[in-house]
Amino acid sequence: MDHRHIIAILRGITPAEMLPVCTSLVEAGIILIEVPLNSPEPLRSIGEAAKAFEGRALIGAGTVLARFEVDEVADAGGSFIVSPDTNPAVIGATVERGLASYPGVFTPTDAFTAIRSGATGLKFFPAEVLGPKGIKAMKAVLPPTVPLYAVGGANPDNFGEYFAAGCAGFGLGTYIFKPGMSAADVAQRAAAAVLAYDQGKPQ
Repeated sequence: MDHRHIIAILRGITPAEMLPVCTSLVEAGIILIEVPLNSPEPLRSIGEAAKAFEGRALIGAGTVLARFEVDEVADAGGSFIVSPDTNPAVIGATVERGLASYPGVFTPTDAFTAIRSGATGLKFFPAEVLGPKGIKAMKAVLPPTVPLYAVGGANPDNFGEYFAAGCAGFGLGTYIFKPGMSAADVAQRAAAAVLAYDQGKPQ
């Protein structure tokens, strides 16, 4: 599935909010949608959205810390796993279940551990602490085929800086969704993110 490398992080979303918010995201052009597992009934949200948007969006889980959680997400119909840390056991379990793996990394050691464990892409977190300069320095020693995502502080105002540092995409959390936010508000923010991404992406 061809897509923009923007992951919408819906921390705190409820099952009742999930489908309207996902509709807003997909219509705006964001089809990577993450439900952190510390949200209310996350597996229900993932399962219902995966079924409703099959073939149109990829629904995954975030804040995944253990192997059994990978199995729960896979069984619910999730397509990818995002973690805040570099855990080879979680990455390995994700690969075994045929899901895409986006572990959180902060150092070159984290990055190479994740790559050797089978990660699909690397989530630089928190990106606002590393900054574009820190990511650019690490990018120089990483395999060029591994996509890098800036998460934590990335927003449409600084996409260009992270693109210049070598990032392929972004994870957007509170910028794109906060609990209680309407689907219309999400649509407006998603449209702004897509516009900034399309304008800033290197050709």
